[in-house]
Amino acid sequence: MRKFTARIIAFIAIAACVWAVAYYGFLRQDKQQYNFKTAKIEKKDIIQSIDATGTVEPEELVDVGARVSGEIVAFGKDKNGKEVDYGSEITEGSLIALIDDEIPRSDILQAKARLEQAKASLAQAKATLLQNEANLRKAERDWSRAQRLGVSEALSQASYDAYLADWETATAQIEVSKAQILQANAEVAQAEAALKVEERNLEYCQIKAPVNGIVIDRKVNVGQTVVSNMSASSLFLIAKDLKKMEVWASVNEADIGNIKKGQRVVFTVDAYPNEKFEGTVGKIRLNATMSQNVVTYVVEVVTDNSSGKLLPYLSANLNFEVKRKDGALSVPNSALRFSPSDDMIAEDVDMANFDGKRKIWIPDGDKVRPIVVERSINDGAYSAIESPEIKEGMEVVVGTESISGASASSSNPFMPKMPQRKRGNNNTKTTTKK
Repeated sequence: MRKFTARIIAFIAIAACVWAVAYYGFLRQDKQQYNFKTAKIEKKDIIQSIDATGTVEPEELVDVGARVSGEIVAFGKDKNGKEVDYGSEITEGSLIALIDDEIPRSDILQAKARLEQAKASLAQAKATLLQNEANLRKAERDWSRAQRLGVSEALSQASYDAYLADWETATAQIEVSKAQILQANAEVAQAEAALKVEERNLEYCQIKAPVNGIVIDRKVNVGQTVVSNMSASSLFLIAKDLKKMEVWASVNEADIGNIKKGQRVVFTVDAYPNEKFEGTVGKIRLNATMSQNVVTYVVEVVTDNSSGKLLPYLSANLNFEVKRKDGALSVPNSALRFSPSDDMIAEDVDMANFDGKRKIWIPDGDKVRPIVVERSINDGAYSAIESPEIKEGMEVVVGTESISGASASSSNPFMPKMPQRKRGNNNTKTTTKK
């Protein structure tokens, strides 16, 4: 009986030990270990900016057209003596294309003939006027003599009336001749104007470069017929100066208020993804456009292209600099978003003094402590902050990472062993939350 009782007592003792160990392990397992992820306060150049997309355009683009209709018979020569084509560098006044001038030359000959005919008509009208003036002088003498004699035995009534009629007729002929001369002068002027038009059309057969520049588009070939109408037929696109380019950016109406003339702009193009280009805002176009209920404005950004890397119509990604603060004490934006639980905060901290204030959190042993800061600008990743309590190199908390059951596995012999976490230099601090 005593042996049986001893066995029972021993069994109870063993069960109690097992339960105690298991309970202790459970408590240890329920604990959670936190690693505070930290970052250092650094001095950075913080730039607040606006992003936009756009297209590289020549600063000045000239559309060269044809003013007369006809067949393209030849192209001119560029600076290198080669036929004008894409990329040709040309000088102002140089021949870049020639239209067949057979018809204009024929029209000139016809216009000259019409001019000579008009001049001949004018000369005839002037001669007729001289004849009529002579007739008028004779009629005036005869009528004056008839008036002195009057109707008498020496001058019959019929003769008297005839002298009067001759004078009246001669006077009227003078007016007719003057009118004929005016008409003839008008016909001469008209014929001269027509001749000038035809001569100008002959000149238009020689298409010359209006500016110094580079041909970025040639729209015709030899043998092609161009037709001139109300608007000149487009033959060439000439960029006046590719050493200066513009980027036409589309900016949302919500951001356009922050865009100012002379503002610094940094942009990239797909052709050189690892290279940054700089420019300044030159002009903001006021003719807004709407697409899918979104209002945008075109902003012209002027940039230097002395390197010649920027080509017309490249796509560009622009960054407009709105605000800038060089060498500012800065932290990742996650540091300003971090919000610890109550048990992570140092016990002597009265959070009532920090309510509604922007703050960062710094490690304090296995707890964290707040510091009130002012944020000036941010670039989307980092924020410039100010506070008399901060300095460069100070660590701030940006988040936490948790490890469950780490301490329990290290002390409970009945629990499976967990592999030890290898900690590198990852700027983390550890605290334990019950």
